[in-house]
Amino acid sequence: MDSILNRIKANLYENLLTENPNDFTAKVISERTLTVADICKAAVNRAKAPTTAEAMEHNTMLFLKEMAYQLMNGYAVNAEYFTASAQIRGVFNNARETFNPKKHSVLFRFNQGALLRRELPSVTVQIMGVGETGIIISHAVDQKTGSVNDLLTPGGTLKIRGGKLKIAGDHPDAGIAFEDEAGTPFKVEERDIIVNNPAELIVQIPALIPGKYRLVINSQFSGSSTPLKDIRTAVYEKVFTVE
Repeated sequence: MDSILNRIKANLYENLLTENPNDFTAKVISERTLTVADICKAAVNRAKAPTTAEAMEHNTMLFLKEMAYQLMNGYAVNAEYFTASAQIRGVFNNARETFNPKKHSVLFRFNQGALLRRELPSVTVQIMGVGETGIIISHAVDQKTGSVNDLLTPGGTLKIRGGKLKIAGDHPDAGIAFEDEAGTPFKVEERDIIVNNPAELIVQIPALIPGKYRLVINSQFSGSSTPLKDIRTAVYEKVFTVE
C-alpha cells in the first residue's frame, strides 16, 4: 500500500440499472470544483512549481485558448494527460446534404490520456458507506449539443438520469429549476416536463441568459401512492453553462 499516494472518497447507492435490490454503485464525493486558478495555486504551494500561480494561470489559459482554436479547425489534441477531438452529431439523409445547424451540431470529446492512466495505480478508493437515499442525479445531457454535465441550450431539452427523480406532490416548490450564481431560481413550467419518471426526467430548458447555473430538483415522490409529507431537495454539484 506504500504506492498509494492519492485517495478518492465515495458513497454507495442503489444500482438503478438492475432489478437486484442488494447491489450498489459508487459515487465519488466531490469536495468542490477547482478552477484553473485553484490548480495553479496548488501547483506552486503544494508541489513547489518554480513559477508564480499568476504566471502559470496566464500560460495555462493561453494554452487552452489555442487548443480550442485548433480543435475548432478540425485538429485532434493529445496533451498526454487527456486527448480531445471534434465530433459532429446528427443524421445526414443523403450524400449531398450539407451541415445544417438546426439539425446538426459540433461538440468536443475529452478522454483520459496515457499519463493520466499511468497514475491510476496510485489511487485508492475509500467507501464511506451508503449515501443519502433521497433524490439522486447521476448525469444530465443537453440533447441539442450532446454535452454531459456542462452546457445548456435554452429552448432545447435536458435529459436527467438518476433515482427518485419523479416530480410529485402539491408543495408549491415541487418541480425543477435552474439556479443562477445569485441564487435566483428559474423554474421549469409544469407543461415543459416532457418525461417524468423515477429514473429519468426530460425537460425543456427555460430561456436562460448566458451564465452559470445549478440544477435543482424538489419533489415529494415517495415511490408509493402516498407522497412524502415534506419536500426533498437535490442540488446537483455540477455547474452548467449557458453561452
